[in-house]
Amino acid sequence: MTENAKKILPRLDESLLTHLPPFSKLERRQIRVILDQASSRRYDEGAHIFEEGETAERFFMLLDGYVRVVRVTQTGEQVTALHIPSGQLLGIAKAIGRESYPATAVTATESIVLSWPMRLWDTFVTEYDGFATETYKTVGHRVGELNTRIVELATQQVEQRVANALLRLINQTGRKVDDGIEIDFPITRQDLSELTATTLHTVSRLLSAWEKQGIVESKRKRIKVTDPHALVELSQP
Repeated sequence: MTENAKKILPRLDESLLTHLPPFSKLERRQIRVILDQASSRRYDEGAHIFEEGETAERFFMLLDGYVRVVRVTQTGEQVTALHIPSGQLLGIAKAIGRESYPATAVTATESIVLSWPMRLWDTFVTEYDGFATETYKTVGHRVGELNTRIVELATQQVEQRVANALLRLINQTGRKVDDGIEIDFPITRQDLSELTATTLHTVSRLLSAWEKQGIVESKRKRIKVTDPHALVELSQP
């Protein structure tokens, strides 16, 4: 664990997990056992929960906050592969048959995370109704999202890729505000360029043009979509 991670109160209430899909079919006594086996930590923004290539000794549940999943290419370039919102599992290497983490998890905001030793994974899968089903749904969804992005990289113009990335982010994490929908965590233009395999210069040029057209607002690590319909039109071939 990194220095900017610290312990929080060890005794968490069962209600924290009852509404989350991997645990929603369980009785409170089962959730109590699960929580008593967990470690809970609060991470500052920018903390690394685990590193790409590390032995996967634990799996995690993001209770609050947002996480960027980052990979390093063969040329040493950092690429943001996914954004994970609260209420989802991460670091589930065993679910995809790996013994090491396939990417690095970096907190995009201050975050609260539960974790369990990976040796408990098989117990969770076999003994807790719904855990396996929801876990593999999560894996399927993330694989589908990555495949969609691969297709976009191969077939779409830069403008379409950036528009699609923003639409995905507001669908996953958007928060309604007075004049639009805001991505509910700090995101920089550099983050968006990594997410779309685009240069920072190009992302900045596009966002500036879209701001002049009244489609988005971008400032201080915040991006707000003020005209979602126009952004949908930009995302189309």
